[in-house]
Amino acid sequence: MDLGLTGKKVLVTGGTKGIGRSIAEIFVAEGAVVSLCARNAEEVAQAVMTLGHCTIGTALDVADTAAVQAWVAHSAAELGGIDIVVPNVSALNVNRDAVAWKAGFDVDIMGTVGVVDAAMPWLEKSDAASIVIISSVSGREIDFAYGPYGAFKAALIHYAQGLAFHLAGKGIRANTVSPGNTYFPGGIWQQVEQGMPEFFAQAMAMNPTGRMGKPEEMARATVFLASPAASFITGTNLVVDGALTRGVQF
Repeated sequence: MDLGLTGKKVLVTGGTKGIGRSIAEIFVAEGAVVSLCARNAEEVAQAVMTLGHCTIGTALDVADTAAVQAWVAHSAAELGGIDIVVPNVSALNVNRDAVAWKAGFDVDIMGTVGVVDAAMPWLEKSDAASIVIISSVSGREIDFAYGPYGAFKAALIHYAQGLAFHLAGKGIRANTVSPGNTYFPGGIWQQVEQGMPEFFAQAMAMNPTGRMGKPEEMARATVFLASPAASFITGTNLVVDGALTRGVQF
């Protein structure tokens, strides 16, 4: 299937590792040009070098609204516009204290809203405008991440569906992808495996497939939803979890 992504201009936050990195890789493989960001400058440089000439990168914290606005404007100038935005960064804070709530709001919520708002003038000019926000299964079911992480992931689904309804007339689509447990070297689940083996075993036992997901499995779903091949899909939340969750979506 031709996803129609050749020459499309894409922004990916948190694009240096895990799901975000796989998203950037697949977009490039499909012929898109990508601007990615992440906090670590060395990791940004390495990602850009590996992904090749179709990629540019900037080191920034998405909680810094001014930095996000500058990155988006620079990306649009360098790429020649913006067609697709993928807000992927999360504070990944599953604590339930005031610090965790603030970090989750600043990064998960405002980091997403900031990049979407900043990109909107260019999305409005695109003939294939699409927003795909990375949420989580923790946003639709109560699990160990109840509290700020789950609450904000649920809020992102609501936010995206609101965007989909209000922007449909402008030809801008908005969807979310909700990954289940995703394992990759250096990721949160590897850290849990090494530091909390009993909890890791419990988490593994919850996966009917007998394994956790891979970043590229989440990324393929994201890239498809973002692409012109999914041109009539908007306002949906795509769960990619290997049957981990048990709630029924109607």
